[in-house]
Amino acid sequence: MPLTIRSDLGFCFDRRFGLVFALTSQFKNESGGAVSGIRVAAEGLGLEGPRGWAFRGVDIDAPAGSLIAIEGPSGSGRTSLLLALTGRMKATEGTATVGEARLPKQWGAVRRVSALAHVTGVTDLDPALTVGEHLRERELLQRRFGGSVRELLRPRAERASEARLRVDTALAAAGLDREALPKGSRTAVRDLERIEALRLSVALALVGRPRLLGVDDTDLKLSEAESAEVWDLLRSVTGSGTTVLAVCAEAPQDTVALSTRPRRPDTEDAKDAEDGDAPARDAAPAERTGPAEDTGPAEDTEQTEHKEGKADALAETGRA
Repeated sequence: MPLTIRSDLGFCFDRRFGLVFALTSQFKNESGGAVSGIRVAAEGLGLEGPRGWAFRGVDIDAPAGSLIAIEGPSGSGRTSLLLALTGRMKATEGTATVGEARLPKQWGAVRRVSALAHVTGVTDLDPALTVGEHLRERELLQRRFGGSVRELLRPRAERASEARLRVDTALAAAGLDREALPKGSRTAVRDLERIEALRLSVALALVGRPRLLGVDDTDLKLSEAESAEVWDLLRSVTGSGTTVLAVCAEAPQDTVALSTRPRRPDTEDAKDAEDGDAPARDAAPAERTGPAEDTGPAEDTEQTEHKEGKADALAETGRA
């Protein structure tokens, strides 16, 4: 398709005419220094949609530079939570603080200090384009929209050199060596391994030097060894100062775990409730033994004893 919409970056790029259009406010890091991460905190955060709650009751307080793992099965709202904490979806319940911005009111400010990678439908790579073409496109976007108006007044050669430096730094941080690819920078995305495509997506997100990086499906169709590589990559990103939100099925032990699994009732309370009901069931037949003490014909006594025995049998089988 000639028209590429990068909603994670806020740009629309038309390859037919080489035009770039700004869609929304985005992250702009004017300084070339080290990136400082931001604190992520939430209290009772939830998002309700037309089909019910995507997630609800999320509580977290993670310091800057943390590796936050959003764990849960597919369909549990983990991607929606990732998008909400990075300012791409507006929560309908509770509050959150990302840096100095408060969600959901200041979600535009959160978008300017965050970036997304490997999110289906948001940061999809074009399988027909090469690695070099993706990087040049990102370099163009960064050079044109990544700085202030004052930056645009600088000589074009300086801005181009800085943009290339950002790309090289991002590739190194993502652990993607272009020369190690089958055809180098001319390798098509469709020919990349899954972990290489993930590294490329992370590199494209890191070009803007975000303070908060969100990565979806970190373990999707990856082997155990590849998944370990991805977590090592994300740890290295946090080591440089960036706070990372990563979606996965199960969080590693050294991360700040944030679960979206459905909450189940306490098993101990359920057990106590069952134990509390048991004496009542056992006592029920005893209350019915009263008529047996009444004096009367022998037939009435035998009938009463028969009913008591039947009640005891039903109680033992749990049908009383």
